[in-house]
Amino acid sequence: MARAAGSLSAAVITTSALSLYADVQVRGGDADPLRVIQGLAQAIGFIAAGTIFVAKGDAERTVRNLTTAASVWLEASAGIVAGAAQFTLLAAAMGFGLAILVLITTLKRFGLAREETED
Repeated sequence: MARAAGSLSAAVITTSALSLYADVQVRGGDADPLRVIQGLAQAIGFIAAGTIFVAKGDAERTVRNLTTAASVWLEASAGIVAGAAQFTLLAAAMGFGLAILVLITTLKRFGLAREETED
């Protein structure tokens, strides 16, 4: 889930940024909306990284909360796109996000996906 949500988030943010930049250029403006998105992405990356926890176990290290970090990224990308009034992109991203969650849950139910370990 973490990789798929992270990839989806990056794609949504990139698509939104390029679309906003093209809109500004078509209208003859000289504003740079990419700087706003860059700042938001950097801040959310810092917050998401803070949710990841690495614990030293008996024989190996355990990494936790990758799905949570990826979900934070997906939520942030949804906020960026909604704030830019790109509702078609928002609907597509949320549809893909829901499909990813349903697919992973189904795979876990049938034992075809790795479960997160509980200590």
